[in-house]
Amino acid sequence: MVTDFLLSYTKLLVSHPEDISVTITEMDENFDEIIILANSEDVGKLIGKEGKMINAIKTVISGCKARGGKSYRVNVKVAD
Repeated sequence: MVTDFLLSYTKLLVSHPEDISVTITEMDENFDEIIILANSEDVGKLIGKEGKMINAIKTVISGCKARGGKSYRVNVKVAD
């Protein structure tokens, strides 16, 4: 659910939607790390001015925590 949402949402924000991929790594039973891989030109768009866009994404993801009980860490990285 989280992966599908992030994939569709981030593709709307960037210039190169074909380069977007989202992976979730389970760190332990209560914590997952979400990595958004994007084109180097689009990383700034996903982070936003003063981090406002990534903070908005994290806020939406925190709503999933209330439903599923897991905590999430969101990272944006450049795709190779």
